[in-house]
Amino acid sequence: MRSHRLILIVAVMIGLGYFWLRGGFVGLGAQAPQATAQPAARTDGKQVATFSSGCFWCTESDFDKVPGVISTTSGYTGGTVANPSYRQVSAGQTGHAESVEVVFDPKVVTYEKLLDVYWHNVDPFSANGQFCDFGTQYRPVIWVHGAAQRQAAEASKAQVQKMFKDKVVVAIQDAGPFYAAEAYHQDYHNTNAAQYRFYRFGCGRDRRLAQIWGDPKT
Repeated sequence: MRSHRLILIVAVMIGLGYFWLRGGFVGLGAQAPQATAQPAARTDGKQVATFSSGCFWCTESDFDKVPGVISTTSGYTGGTVANPSYRQVSAGQTGHAESVEVVFDPKVVTYEKLLDVYWHNVDPFSANGQFCDFGTQYRPVIWVHGAAQRQAAEASKAQVQKMFKDKVVVAIQDAGPFYAAEAYHQDYHNTNAAQYRFYRFGCGRDRRLAQIWGDPKT
């Protein structure tokens, strides 16, 4: 009985630990702001790219490091429910994927360079989740804004496929409505740096990326 009780306690602690690392307690006790649709069209010469590669905290952090990226926004896209909440999306209730909208200056960084950054920060062989997160809400997708982005994305996927024997399963889909996630998710790698580092390490993201791609590349 004592050993069974110990196993149960350990299991509960592990579950609570993962819940904490995924931000399960962040924002409790406060009203989370409602997500709103964000337009992709720009009139200032800047361009928009949208990517899904599992946890949006990590995707946002990866693209924030790229010169020429002006802003990144964690959010949800690809689903059927307007103004979804994190609770709904993380439970797999809306069809959305955790995603990041990247605003960039094409005079400084090309869309092709962003695609290269994306590929080196995704597991291209995992269609129904990424790293330690499983479910369609963590599916990898390149969401394209227009014909030029689609052509570039398909060409980059074809090049990546030539590098591997296993099938590259990252989807390429037309971008639809993008809903910014609640405020406490934005810039999470900066505002909750310790928790973010624990989560990323515990999820094995960088270990898996090193297995696929070798040394980290940005």
